[in-house]
Amino acid sequence: MNHTPAMFRDLHPPLPDDLDEQYQDLRRSIERAEGSAELALVIESWEAVRRASVTWGCWVALRYAQDTTCEARQQAQAKLDAWQVHQTERENQVKWALLSHPASRELGIGEHVFEMWDVDRKVSSEETREFATRENQISSAYTKLMASMRVDWDGGRLTLAGLTPHLSDPDRATRRRAYGLLDAWMIAHAEELDDLFAELVSLRHQMARALGYSDYVEMGYDRRRRIGYGPRDVAVWRAEILERVVPVARALRSSQAEKLGVERLMAWDREIHDPVGNPKPSGDEAWMIDRAREMFDALDAEELGPFFRLLSERGYMDLEGRSGKAGGGFCMGFPTERMPFIFANFNGSMGDARVFTHEVGHAFQFWKSAEYGLYEYMRPTADTAEMHSMSLEFLVWPHLEKLFGDQAERFRRLHLTERLTFLPYGVAVDHFQHLVYSHPEATPHQRLDMWREMEATYLPTLDWGDIDYGSQGRRWQLQRHIYKAPFYYIEYTLAQAVAMQFWDLSGHDPEVAMSRYKALCARGGSAPFEELIDLVGFKSPFKPGSLEETTNKATAYLGL
Repeated sequence: MNHTPAMFRDLHPPLPDDLDEQYQDLRRSIERAEGSAELALVIESWEAVRRASVTWGCWVALRYAQDTTCEARQQAQAKLDAWQVHQTERENQVKWALLSHPASRELGIGEHVFEMWDVDRKVSSEETREFATRENQISSAYTKLMASMRVDWDGGRLTLAGLTPHLSDPDRATRRRAYGLLDAWMIAHAEELDDLFAELVSLRHQMARALGYSDYVEMGYDRRRRIGYGPRDVAVWRAEILERVVPVARALRSSQAEKLGVERLMAWDREIHDPVGNPKPSGDEAWMIDRAREMFDALDAEELGPFFRLLSERGYMDLEGRSGKAGGGFCMGFPTERMPFIFANFNGSMGDARVFTHEVGHAFQFWKSAEYGLYEYMRPTADTAEMHSMSLEFLVWPHLEKLFGDQAERFRRLHLTERLTFLPYGVAVDHFQHLVYSHPEATPHQRLDMWREMEATYLPTLDWGDIDYGSQGRRWQLQRHIYKAPFYYIEYTLAQAVAMQFWDLSGHDPEVAMSRYKALCARGGSAPFEELIDLVGFKSPFKPGSLEETTNKATAYLGL
């Protein structure tokens, strides 16, 4: 079965073998340009070259994710890992030349892109090329390792994606059995997971020191292009969640235990919120796509509905879970086609609907802002990107009957519950990474202690019982972001602050909420995080008390 659009089936987008020469010509053209008009022509040429290069890289990464066992795709991914570092250097040469040109500010492309290029310059150096190449290789090794997971189940062999539905099975014994199998695999591979991460931490710290940073925390923020806020602002946000949401999460867990009729809520109980189990979509993958067309048409027949039809009819989705496929879900954009691609692992659980709407949110944003002349503005920085995806999860609420039938209200309540209980976990992941990179000399065992400290602080009701990987402090090793994209996780919680304000607004004025959402998507990456929040008229999560109103409304909705 083919899982890619026709344009990628037999011949991938060409990657010129003379990129060094092309980029040298671009840099020289910038240096010779007299005035903004000539600079604009050079940028137009640059955009054509780099969009073709980005499309090629996305194609390679997608094909590898679709089958991590294919040797040819492994080799292509290895080539991409090394190529990306060199390509970043070529890109930077053009950016630095533009930053230095006296007419660059006359281009009318906005100040934000110059701010992004400035932080790009801070985190770039030929001295770190080997470190960055090795970092990419280890990241790919982690992906391959996790994709290799196989556990025996009723005569068959399950991947992590295949095992996941059993982790939230209505039957408690089945859940415990599934957790036991996951536990055995994680413990069997604990040393390998420790070694991969230890090398990543060492490499990242060395890169930071080579570039003049005191540690990787500072570099990590710049690498994520976080503009206008820093670790102190994020610490304010974590404190807000600790004060306002952790007590709510504790009450929700207590209510959950009562509904389930268990005296002690265990780790393997936390995904189930009532004895009949979690609501599930009423059909298979093809059925879900058909119902999603109806759902998005009902939500916004003007743009979102037609966009989703375009996405599905052209085959820009790969949703089924299968052996060898990388885990998780993501959306990537092919700039030459101005089209996104949605990757997921459907397993028949309610998570399919959540991941589906989440990734459609990313895809819609890319499509809405694809007309920007600068690639940076097509794709927002990570802190703003998650706003589009997590907000759409809430905006589809009035139409969820199309996916869940008479179980839609159960899903809505569970979705809101899980979004609230996610916030403490999200900041625990962030706080953990601050500890890790502030203490790069820590041993693997000490890092496990750090994670246990985070669970005790933000997830005080989490009880692992005799699940060894959990009780040892290894839960974080299942979180691919920690390995592959350091510091990329607080974004989900920041976006949740925005998404819950969309939820609140859509409850009493859905048309205004959808209008603001589309305006947000259309802005793409053309402005920093807090400016985009101002655009939609919402509160910044970096202000104390930012969660008070929406948290109160959410707890009232849930009857707490």
